[in-house]
Order: sequence, then C-alpha cells, then structure tokens
Amino acid sequence: MKLNIDHLTEAELIELNHKIVERLRLMRQIRSHKEMFKFKIGDRVTFHPSGHEPQTGTLTRFNRKSVTVITDNGGHWNVAPTLIELAESKDSWAETEMPQLKLLKKKDWNSCLRNCQRK
Repeated sequence: MKLNIDHLTEAELIELNHKIVERLRLMRQIRSHKEMFKFKIGDRVTFHPSGHEPQTGTLTRFNRKSVTVITDNGGHWNVAPTLIELAESKDSWAETEMPQLKLLKKKDWNSCLRNCQRK
C-alpha cells in the first residue's frame, strides 16, 4: 500500500502520526490480551528474565498489560504474557499439592478493549 503524504501540512502529519501510534498501541494490546487468554489463573508457568536465572511459578493475576507470577522462591513478577510459557510438571504430585488460588478482582476484558478503541 503506497500513501502519498507529500501534500499534507505539518499539522496534518502530526495528527496522522498520533493516529498511527494509537492504532499500533491498540494492536499490541489486543495481541497481548490474546496471549493472556492462553493461560488461566493457577497455571504453572516459566519465563527467563534478562540478567536472571529462568523462573518458574504460579500465574496469580491478569493485569492490564502483564500477568503476575509468584515464583517458587516467593518473588512477585509482572511479566508480559508473550514472555511466559506453561511449565512442564516434573511430578504429578506438584499439581495436586498446589495451593488453591482465588482471583481477587474480576475485570471485563471486552469492556476494557471497547474503552481503548474509543480513545
């Protein structure tokens, strides 16, 4: 697709830039939400933060742009959903002895997406 922007004024170019940036943000957010929904609260996940050893823990919360993971060593991490993957169970007892987790705050993601599109 080829656009001719040579005839646009500076103000029109700035407005076009703002619209493009907003659209790219929305697309990233939608992609992030799609990644989030591959997981559920209580899933055992793993991720490798730069400068640290790989971490394994339990997904405890969906945030706006990330998920919260409580690692096996007690650390709390907010991680982009594109950076986590399901952890493979070493033993079957690990799943049965995992503590029950309760989602404290329920969000309607469809409503959130609609609000983002209005802006």
